[in-house]
Amino acid sequence: MLRFFPPTSTPLLSSRLYTAGELIVGSLALLVLGIFLPTLMANTLNWGLAFGVYALISLLMMVFWSGGALGWANRITLLRAILVALAAGALANNVFTQAIWLWLVIATVALMLDGVDGWIARRTKSYSAFGARFDMELDALLILLLCIGLIQLESLGLWVLLIGLMRYFFVAASWHFTWLSEPLFASFRRKLVCVWQVSALLLALTPLTHPFLASLLAFSALISLAYSFGMDIRWLYNQSRHK
Repeated sequence: MLRFFPPTSTPLLSSRLYTAGELIVGSLALLVLGIFLPTLMANTLNWGLAFGVYALISLLMMVFWSGGALGWANRITLLRAILVALAAGALANNVFTQAIWLWLVIATVALMLDGVDGWIARRTKSYSAFGARFDMELDALLILLLCIGLIQLESLGLWVLLIGLMRYFFVAASWHFTWLSEPLFASFRRKLVCVWQVSALLLALTPLTHPFLASLLAFSALISLAYSFGMDIRWLYNQSRHK
């Protein structure tokens, strides 16, 4: 009898289906949370953007994760992805401005869970390069969303987008300057700058913050991020010269 698929295709297909099942459960969780947050998911455009962001995240996970069950650390990160998708959806038509405190709570919880998934990964010895990258990309997306929100709410100018786009510029530059894609050393400075970026943007977005102070907070996030990227680029360049 002819085999149309290699013997390894069945286990691989099973793993993919298991992953897809977990992502479908995540989409149902997004639906339920959205229903209970009608001030954020006010219309079809909000729902469409939220599920569009979640679908893109799910597609990338299906491409880059083939380990079947996600594991508890990655499930917590997936919960972060659901919250980030909700935050993204609420940006449509400036709906988030009508429920700014709720929107900030969603973003803050997404930030706080950043430490929980790492702790679980260490406790369960399930740390993976995929999990670390998944976590990092969600951080970058959340920062970009906060920048967009700050522009819509405070009208600070498009320069605020540099905070959220800097990592993407770095990745794009690495396609040409391949030495930029080399692995970096673990850095407390890098983690501290990431936390400060999100914290500064969250503070700038609160209604209690004066627009001038909001601009100072955003500018401090931009300067600290530029410094951190500059340090990493300099280190990677020096490493490439010594090879």
